[in-house]
Amino acid sequence: MLQFLGSAATLAIGAAVAFGAPVPDGTWPLTQGNVSFSEVYVVKSGEVFDGGMKTYDRSDITCLGQTESNGTSNAVFEVEPGATLKNVIIGKDQMEGVHCEQSGCTIQNVWWEDVCEDALSIKGGNASSVSRVIGGGARYADDKVIQHNGYGTVVVEGFFAQDFGKLYRSCGNCKSNPRQRFLNMTNILADLEIIQAQRVDPNVSIVMMNENFGDQAVLRNIYVKPSAENYTECASSFGVNKSGARPVILSNGPKNPVCQYSNDDVHIVQEVQNTQQQQQQ
Repeated sequence: MLQFLGSAATLAIGAAVAFGAPVPDGTWPLTQGNVSFSEVYVVKSGEVFDGGMKTYDRSDITCLGQTESNGTSNAVFEVEPGATLKNVIIGKDQMEGVHCEQSGCTIQNVWWEDVCEDALSIKGGNASSVSRVIGGGARYADDKVIQHNGYGTVVVEGFFAQDFGKLYRSCGNCKSNPRQRFLNMTNILADLEIIQAQRVDPNVSIVMMNENFGDQAVLRNIYVKPSAENYTECASSFGVNKSGARPVILSNGPKNPVCQYSNDDVHIVQEVQNTQQQQQQ
């Protein structure tokens, strides 16, 4: 059954741990300074880039919403396989946020203060590739936060998503489809209240997978603050390999093996603490 939590309980959910990174408490980090790049910064394989909780953006780019861009060249960071990006806030002036062009990256405690087209794009790799998103958060995504175009598995732990269309999307219309993709998502706080995002798709979901490609998502310990609009934790679609085509939604809710979770894995939160967010606005 769905579990309902009041405002008092939200103060404690940060301490709740099923496994992995803890559930976020709904607050946003304060920036420790600002850095602007004139081109994408590449974190090389084997390197760890610790941003010291500064805000990073592009000096030569302004967000154009859902306008398709030239990919990695319009990102703030490109993270190579085996590299780690940590303790970073991605600012508003950018289009593509962070790219993992060949999968196998680690994104740790990275925050997107205002998502442009996508926050994180994961591409390339192979069937054994594993990309990890540990902690952090993203807000105001008109469409997707994490776009998974490549192969392999994405692990998301302890992430806070606020005002978005989809937290994770297995690409439904990539020309390189069919590709089977896997997702393991745990200890998530999803605040669906509309604040400023102009959602491009009325089908709001935390996760959307392609059932016909054999995608599999496992969801555990998901905290949701609903809005007045309909949503689902996990939606399955009929993926295609034609860019620009719109995949057909097949089902919403638990369904093995594409959407592996039960109602006991979902906790409804009535209020989310947003003190730091209000201070920053």
